[in-house]
Amino acid sequence: MLTKRFTAYKLLLTLFMLMPLLGLTMTVALADCTDPPTRGVLWVGCNKQNADLRGADLRGAILTRTDFSGADLRDAKLSGAELNFAILNNVRLDRARLNDARLTGTRLNNCNMNQAVLNGAKFDRAILNNATLTEAQINNASFYQASLIDADLSHSSLVGSNFSQASLSGSSLQYSDLSHADLTRTNLEDAKLNHAIMIETNLEQAKLLYTDLSNSDLTLARLVEADITEAILENTRLDKAQWIDRRRCRTPSVGSCRK
Repeated sequence: MLTKRFTAYKLLLTLFMLMPLLGLTMTVALADCTDPPTRGVLWVGCNKQNADLRGADLRGAILTRTDFSGADLRDAKLSGAELNFAILNNVRLDRARLNDARLTGTRLNNCNMNQAVLNGAKFDRAILNNATLTEAQINNASFYQASLIDADLSHSSLVGSNFSQASLSGSSLQYSDLSHADLTRTNLEDAKLNHAIMIETNLEQAKLLYTDLSNSDLTLARLVEADITEAILENTRLDKAQWIDRRRCRTPSVGSCRK
């Protein structure tokens, strides 16, 4: 059923895009926004502002460009859902499951995702400013060029996630696990990463001005050409890390790179 609905959606969308070339002006309904919230539902460009969708099963749903502003999606099941370019500002997604969901270009400002499960989700170029994702499972997710300014990701698991070229300035990542994460060319200015686990994390060319890395574990991390101006490295473990000048830190290296 889900495959048939998705195929129909693609055919209708293709027709919709070809209409101007064919000189057609007829209206094509791509989705029925009045359909109930069910698995695989097709809501495209719908208005679901302030909707009560607590515990809803929306796995595999097509929700592209739908406006969920202010909606309550606590405990919702959204694994595999298509949420590209949707609006989720001020949405409550606490404890929701979004494994492998696609949220490219989605707006999630001031969104609450505490204890949510986001493993494998795609947030490329999404906007999550002031979002809260504490105690969340966000392993192997992608936030390429995303904006997470002043976001709170503390006490979360972000193992293997991609934050390349993202903006996390002023964000909170205390006590989070960023092992094997990709933070190349990421803006972490004024971010709080104290007590974070960053084993083998890639921080090449990252912007770490005034970043708090105190009591963090950067064993085997890569900091080549990173800007660490005024970064706080008190009690930071740097064993075998590759320093900004490409030299390898000796073991033990605590608070500074011993070469």
